[in-house]
Amino acid sequence: MREISKPSTAQCDLEHYTLFLLSEPKHGGCCRLAEILGDVSHDSVNRFLLRERYEPKDLFEMVTSIINLVGGILSVDDTVIEKLYSNPKYAELIGYFWSGKYHQTIKGLNLITLYYSDVRGNSVPINYRIYDKKEGKTKNNYFQDMLVEVIDWGLKPRLVTGDSWYSGVENLKFLRNQKLGFLFGVEKNRTVSNEPGKYCQVKVLDIPDEGLITHLREFGFIKLFRKDFKKEDSRHYILYLPSDECLTTEESLKQVTRKEFITIHDTHWGIETFHRAIKQVCGICRFMVRDSDAIKTHIFCSLQAFVRLEKMRSEEIISNWYELQRNLFTKVVREYIVDNLTSAYTA
Repeated sequence: MREISKPSTAQCDLEHYTLFLLSEPKHGGCCRLAEILGDVSHDSVNRFLLRERYEPKDLFEMVTSIINLVGGILSVDDTVIEKLYSNPKYAELIGYFWSGKYHQTIKGLNLITLYYSDVRGNSVPINYRIYDKKEGKTKNNYFQDMLVEVIDWGLKPRLVTGDSWYSGVENLKFLRNQKLGFLFGVEKNRTVSNEPGKYCQVKVLDIPDEGLITHLREFGFIKLFRKDFKKEDSRHYILYLPSDECLTTEESLKQVTRKEFITIHDTHWGIETFHRAIKQVCGICRFMVRDSDAIKTHIFCSLQAFVRLEKMRSEEIISNWYELQRNLFTKVVREYIVDNLTSAYTA
């Protein structure tokens, strides 16, 4: 974060911009915030986005007051922040990325996030990266970098979860070396062995509801689960637990029930709902700047806005993330309907 050497005289700051993202349901940009504030120019808003240097650790420090750092589930995933009408030539961070929503590559930014759910049910993003092709890293590189950082910052998760994109052998061995358990989705053609030297794809196995302890190729013993879905093919998941002073990995895996697997799986799904929320009520897609530093400041503010919503939810000020923005307009909409009905009846 940029260090302040003297009291700030800025007309726009983090608080102004965060509240704007939380309250404006449709429009974005410096001009829109200036229009709303009235006595602030759009240049002041633009200067705020350009001058700040927020870092992922600033986000982590914001969330430590509302989460328990020990024993939770840490999830990794990425999402595309759509910028369908932007020109990648003029904005370095914008490129073409595969979108599960559109089922094709689209223009946008790729946001990779570590999302933590603690033992009390509070869930927040705790580290993030914006994919930058100039850095020459893959999403797996970013994931490993972020994981090392949050552990150094004091996080002690019980498990790490992710989809099949992050289930490569290098990531799995990396987590094992960190003495962390994990639950990852795997593609149906991943190979396992129930007998030494005899490997087969997971899709052909008869997997009981309670899971199957087997040997994952190039890794070691894991517990394999299958989950059926109504409108899509079944998915496969691998669970690993490190050994400890009392139990070996195999003994620990035997104790994991299907109920526990479903609980971990459902907790991981929270990162998907987080992605929807930052797009729908935190304005993460609504920016109209091209400079990389300005874009990064906007992304940070949007994530900070989500943390504020989660804190309000945990303190029972709101019941869900969508309630704040919806309630802002309830009175206005009600008065508009009543006034127009009254006018119609008296005409």
